[in-house]
Amino acid sequence: MMLLQAIPPVPPRPPSEMFDPNLVLTTGEAPAVVMIVVAVMIALTVVLWPLARALARRLEGRGAADPALRAEVEQLQHRLGEVDAMQGRLAELEERLDFTERLLAQSREPDRLQS
Repeated sequence: MMLLQAIPPVPPRPPSEMFDPNLVLTTGEAPAVVMIVVAVMIALTVVLWPLARALARRLEGRGAADPALRAEVEQLQHRLGEVDAMQGRLAELEERLDFTERLLAQSREPDRLQS
């Protein structure tokens, strides 16, 4: 009988031995990769810079306001001041009317008592 001799299994190699990070830089593609990364960063900066500035202005509350809108707001504030003044005058007139009604009511009561 022939005995088969068992071959011991070979353990797998760790990933660090399978991939050499230096191979990326030695292939000659490194300058192209760096140029692509720099170009993408410049493109993103050019595109996102105005958006970032607009967002900053909005957060500061210093955004460019429409002159027509500003004029309308000032007009409404002026009208609101006028309404406040009218409310004060109306309250004063109500007090005067109440006082007059009380005087008239007092002057009529003695007439009723004499009859």
